[in-house]
Amino acid sequence: MPCVTDLAVVEVDEVKEQALANAAKALAHPARIRILRILARQQGCLNSDLVSELGLAQSTVSEHLRILKVAGFVIAEPNPPRTCFSVDQARLDQFRELLSYL
Repeated sequence: MPCVTDLAVVEVDEVKEQALANAAKALAHPARIRILRILARQQGCLNSDLVSELGLAQSTVSEHLRILKVAGFVIAEPNPPRTCFSVDQARLDQFRELLSYL
């Protein structure tokens, strides 16, 4: 029978495993990886710039950005009439830390 401390470790492991799985799912498309690389290189970017650089439809790029934003990898700052996107470096660092858990 496991002791209480063992259960706490298992619960922490499960939380880390779920967080890693969620982050990996958000990054599980080559276009999303490319978007992050572009944004990191350019210190932010407008959606229309991404569309031309990726060669994808506006709606497709918007959906990839939405997924990255929900996962916390991308920050969107309104700059009417457009939105400026940038990488959340703290979230990338957190993901790297989760990877080291493996």
